[in-house]
Amino acid sequence: MSLKKSTKERIKQYILEKIEMGDKAIAQTTADNFEVSLTTVYRYIRELNNDGLIKKKGRNYVLEEMRKIKVYDTNKKLEEDKIFSDIIEKIVKKLPDNVYKIWQYAFTEMMNNAIDHSNASEITVYVSQNPCSTRIMIDDNGIGIFEKIREYCGYDCLDDAVNELFKGKLTTDSENHTGEGIYFTSRMIEDFGVLSGGKIFTHNPHFDITRDVCSVPGLENFKDEKGTIVVMIMPNNSKVNIKEVFDMFSDIDNGFIKTHIPLRNIFTDGFPVSRSQAKRLSARFEDFERIVLDFEAH
Repeated sequence: MSLKKSTKERIKQYILEKIEMGDKAIAQTTADNFEVSLTTVYRYIRELNNDGLIKKKGRNYVLEEMRKIKVYDTNKKLEEDKIFSDIIEKIVKKLPDNVYKIWQYAFTEMMNNAIDHSNASEITVYVSQNPCSTRIMIDDNGIGIFEKIREYCGYDCLDDAVNELFKGKLTTDSENHTGEGIYFTSRMIEDFGVLSGGKIFTHNPHFDITRDVCSVPGLENFKDEKGTIVVMIMPNNSKVNIKEVFDMFSDIDNGFIKTHIPLRNIFTDGFPVSRSQAKRLSARFEDFERIVLDFEAH
């Protein structure tokens, strides 16, 4: 019996996602999941290969990937919207409108931060895209975001500076910036990370209580990296809506009024155990109308 077109597309998307995950038994896994024959699965794999979405590597298949890298000199006048048009827009404009809008917001906000705050001489933009997801990385060789926050807030260690990003609404230049960019971007982008000074801030489903880059497998080489690296990864078919994210934490009249703080991402025990920790946690609470202290989130 012939399968419906929608079913065929679901099967093909499933195959692509399994390839991205590194599944070594794609054919059997797909056949079992959709209750179709191996012959059918192999036919769809051949079609994906012929369409240029996957390729054979050794005995397995991998996703075809497009990559771009460009270095920007900060001695020249840089504008984040023009950089978006220069290297990002052509890559993401074919994605669903909700995903395009998120990339437009996220990239320009993070690029603007690098231009205005990093004191870097160079900013490098890396873009890669495969049939399942898009990855964008912004790498500057400046002072480092956590060191800048540490100095601004007068903290003794970088960990406290990292924790400030969980609250949001922090800026070291209040006359020109609202401090909303990283907070909202980290909640729109499904896999978001900031690496600097051997520390990491993440908002994704993969890391629990992590502050040291060297404790994350695969990131050990970034321990002594100068400056700041922002990593953003988004499924090409994400259902996240930019307006819904803004509405969760702000309103039309008063702007950014609510924050959500995952305490288990900040404190090992899930809550402050000293007055000093509690004092640092509550810093800037007066900037918000509503604060959610989440003892369960990871």
